[in-house]
Amino acid sequence: MAENKTKPTEASVDGYLDAIDDEARRKDCKALAKLIAKVTKLKPKMWGTAIVGFGTLKYKYESGREGETCLIGFSSRKGDISIYGTASAPRREALLAKLGKHKTGKGCLYIGKLQDVDVGVLEKLIAESVRTKSQ
Repeated sequence: MAENKTKPTEASVDGYLDAIDDEARRKDCKALAKLIAKVTKLKPKMWGTAIVGFGTLKYKYESGREGETCLIGFSSRKGDISIYGTASAPRREALLAKLGKHKTGKGCLYIGKLQDVDVGVLEKLIAESVRTKSQ
């Protein structure tokens, strides 16, 4: 069975964040890291080379495939900040309706910049997702 390519590493979260070229994006990512740490009470860890993850989620599919991923995390991508792990929030659709400018994908939330979204709503979305997966 194939192993996950994205695993926790000993790479520096601060180093990753400091290396983000765009100053506004770098500030947003640092603020997002602080927000997630506050909500989860977990320290960030690099997953692979480009995902700042918090906690660990063990999963097992009906097919028998199992593995680990971060409980919640984010990455500065070319066009947006990708936030992973918010799909399990019970009130996800209602919260997304209040969030502000964003896009969603197959389990990912994409935001251009923090000022485009209601950070309080984002905090609730993160908290609900983590709480649901931690039960």
